[in-house]
Amino acid sequence: MDTPTTSKRAILHICTRETIRPLRDQVLRLHGFDVDSTLNHNEGLSMFWARHYDLVLIDVEGEGGIPHAEKMCSEIKTAQHQQLVAFVCNWRVAILTDCPDEILRTEFDPAAFAQGVQDIIPPTA
Repeated sequence: MDTPTTSKRAILHICTRETIRPLRDQVLRLHGFDVDSTLNHNEGLSMFWARHYDLVLIDVEGEGGIPHAEKMCSEIKTAQHQQLVAFVCNWRVAILTDCPDEILRTEFDPAAFAQGVQDIIPPTA
């Protein structure tokens, strides 16, 4: 696993929605994060094994997306129990799952989204 050479906090963003993923990525980059992203859970796991991430963000699209997200979260946490994992989801999904360390609500407010991520992984001095 490669270690980062930059002081930016690194995020792996897995989101199967083609229109939302690049918007979220850009919001995070504008707030100073180094973002890698993918539309595919399997590719996301490959990316996770390839380098260090301060946070893994997994988008959960409705209740049907819970099994894939929980499987990915479980694989990551089993291999590296200290890895921070957050689900980006609606309120209903948030009450149906307990795998991730954090939940970010999906109301699309870019500033609130970026602030939620910063609350999970605050800047280092």
